Amino acid sequence: MHGEREIVPAATKSEAAQALESFTAAYNKADKAYDPELSDDHVTGALGAINQAGLKAKAKNAANGNPNHSPLELTDATFAIPKKAGWPRFFVADTDSNRDVDDDPAKDTRWFLVFVKHGVDDPWKVAYLNILSPGEVPEFKKDKDGFATPAGLESNALAVAPGKLPAAYATYLQDGGAQFADGPHTSGWRTDRKKRESSPGWSRQWVDQPEQAGDFAPLGLLTKDGGAFVFFATRHFEKQTASEGLKITVPKDVEALLTGQVKQSITLERVSNLAAQVPPKGAAKPGVVVGSRIMGITSAEGS
Repeated sequence: MHGEREIVPAATKSEAAQALESFTAAYNKADKAYDPELSDDHVTGALGAINQAGLKAKAKNAANGNPNHSPLELTDATFAIPKKAGWPRFFVADTDSNRDVDDDPAKDTRWFLVFVKHGVDDPWKVAYLNILSPGEVPEFKKDKDGFATPAGLESNALAVAPGKLPAAYATYLQDGGAQFADGPHTSGWRTDRKKRESSPGWSRQWVDQPEQAGDFAPLGLLTKDGGAFVFFATRHFEKQTASEGLKITVPKDVEALLTGQVKQSITLERVSNLAAQVPPKGAAKPGVVVGSRIMGITSAEGS
């Protein structure tokens, strides 16, 4: 028997629950101490890049840790666990958090965490974390045993193959188009960039790149409507250039990640951690709906 070819559940429910508990504990320890090493074994991919850079920056500005630490609580968890062959394996945790700003159940957001594992003895790590409003929460397709189905990266049954989403999104941000539905993370972001492209004494330029190597690879599950819900990542560079005589003010958290000397310009590097509903090919509304984008600065370079 070839174990790597056998189609099996990625995890048991108890294993998934333990992975979520371990992640939450490590996240809180790292946030309280502002120490990325305390969560390094529990994050990877897009979330890891964002989270670890943020902790590194905060540690430089608060050597004694986080004076405003409030423990994160993730409760009411349900798990979408797919069956698949080989590695890596993954599953999705749909949770409630204690981070909502009001008590209105209709506005209660859900935190979706994608756990990834590369071998039997490896730890489960969170590669993606996205926050969704009630109307954005997907209905995953389940089999008779309650297991989810992974979306094939090269699937031609979807409006955009999941494996092509990072490149498609990066191209869309530069050129626009009809592949993505209007929204704050698509047309809204493009409009905002256009407004900030130039102002008296300033100019801004953006370069967007797909990010899909290793644990940055897209991961998705099929949904009941014939589409898929996909988590993916992109990388963005924003160059700010000031006219002669103007000074660029660098925020403390950015300065902590800075290399080089800021004279006339600064280039900010960011990673975006995204979640999107991809409709089936031929759908009445074919645009990919990007429901969540969590983005963080991972480095900065002055010149």
